[in-house]
This record gives sequence, structure tokens and C-alpha cells, in this order.
Amino acid sequence: MRTFSSTVQSLINQDTVDFFFLIDLEFSTTYRLSSLPYNVTFNGNTYEANGAILEVDSPKFSSVVDRESYRVVVVEDENNTFKTEIENNVVGKNITARVGFFDSNGDPVLNVDDTLLVYKGYVDSPAISNNFDNKIVTFEGTSPMADLDMVISFIGSKNGIKQKDSNDESFSNVYGESIIKLKWGKV
Repeated sequence: MRTFSSTVQSLINQDTVDFFFLIDLEFSTTYRLSSLPYNVTFNGNTYEANGAILEVDSPKFSSVVDRESYRVVVVEDENNTFKTEIENNVVGKNITARVGFFDSNGDPVLNVDDTLLVYKGYVDSPAISNNFDNKIVTFEGTSPMADLDMVISFIGSKNGIKQKDSNDESFSNVYGESIIKLKWGKV
């Protein structure tokens, strides 16, 4: 069960819960974006509020093993900043999403303990769409179970193991090279 700070617990117990997002995109440069209408400092870093965050997926909890991914949609890539990053390959780069809350005065609560980490993972599939009014960039984060579909070939032979370690003699008595496909994690 997830526990919350007493501040967060009191804020989410209210009739109306107002929240905002803080996104870290650790590419060639770390981009810190906020869904707030103004820049804020959180954990010693400034989060830009240039209206760039269009949509962020809601946190999803699942009781089964699935391949649910996480999406962050950014709009207004006027300077082609994210386009250039995508062209330089952002797949596998870190992405972090936090949710913060507003207090009863409408001010953001920016203590680290009073925000919720809703996603921390890696960019899996970036995409750009341009409808001539604006350019929409989507970063889809990997699912924690994304590796279940990964295929890694391994040749169980003397020469196959020598490619990994020239001193390894564990397959010295294996004759002939053969490839076996195993369906791991699937029925």
C-alpha cells in the first residue's frame, strides 16, 4: 500500500483536488517542465512553465503483469528542440513524472515529500505530429514489463561462448551449432 505524507493526505481528502505535473526529460540536456502557468523551483531545480505540457497519462495501478506504458505529450516545439533530441535518439533516456498539489490558498506545495512520483522509467517510442497549427511531441515511457517481449539470441556452442569470453571452457563438449527458440513468459 502506498503511503502519503500528512500534508498530501489532507489535500487529497478535500472535496476538490487541484494538482500539477513536474516532468524531467533527461536527454542530451535535462529538460524540466511544469504544467503550472509560471516557473517554479522544486528540489533545487527550476521547472519551466512555457505551456509545453499538453497531456500526461494518469497513474495506473495493475494487479496483473501487463505492458502498460506511460505517455507525456508536449506541444509547441517551436525551436525544434525536441525534434532534434529525437533525431539524436532519446530511446532509453530517463523520464520522470511527479504530481504536486495546491494548498487551500491555491499555492503549489513544493516539498519533495509532498509530491508523488507517478512514473520513473525510460523513453520507449517518441513521436512527432504536425498539424500546421502546432507541433505535438509525444514521449512514451516503457512499461516495467517491456522486457518480456525482448528477444536475445544465445548460441550454445563452443564457438558461441568464446564470443562472449575467450577463456570460458564451459561449452567445450558441445558439438555442432544449433539454435533453439524459447517462448519465455508466454504460453
